[in-house]
Amino acid sequence: MKQWKEQMSESFRIGALLAFAGGFFDSYTYIARGGVFANAQTGNMILLAIQLVEGHFFHALYYLIPIFAFVCGIFLSEYIRRRFYQKQRLHWRQIVLFVEIIILVIVAFLPNGKGDILANVFISFICAMQVQGFRSMHGMPYATTMCTGNLRSGTDQLVRLVFEKDNTAGKKAFLYFSVIIIFISGAATGALVTPIVGIKSVLFCCILLVLALIMLFLQKEFID
Repeated sequence: MKQWKEQMSESFRIGALLAFAGGFFDSYTYIARGGVFANAQTGNMILLAIQLVEGHFFHALYYLIPIFAFVCGIFLSEYIRRRFYQKQRLHWRQIVLFVEIIILVIVAFLPNGKGDILANVFISFICAMQVQGFRSMHGMPYATTMCTGNLRSGTDQLVRLVFEKDNTAGKKAFLYFSVIIIFISGAATGALVTPIVGIKSVLFCCILLVLALIMLFLQKEFID
């Protein structure tokens, strides 16, 4: 079986680009696409429950749709992994990024208002693909489209540093909190740029994903 040499897909550089894009996605959908969270579906589940309790059953579907799209994105990412896992010329994570880029270009040209539901579906879909496809950084589990798990893991490593004097844990905590800060920076950038540029501001994330894709293409060597 073939694997990427040194696992570029698990590098901090890739994680930083994807985390920044992940933060941008949430700001974008919340500000420009109807107040929906596209990344972590917990917020949408809470809003879904509120709408159901208040008797707004039709509007509840508005939050159910991105949740369903997220599930579909997980399925597609896993299909790509299983289908292309042993390919030597094209890594399955490259395909995941390429699909993300194509979908983001489509989202940028969906009309504001009428196209919001479809835009949220697409972004929830690609966020699921991303979080499923890029789950490890330097051998540590992490997420690029949400922060709760990273916060727990980073704090856990910080506790080990404080109480057990484990310097390795300190380095891991630094990586986790760095990803969180980058995610927040992406969300802040989205909050600044989206009101000015509008719905096409999501194209900025295409640049980030293209850079990540190029990094994977530059590492062409395989090991057994």
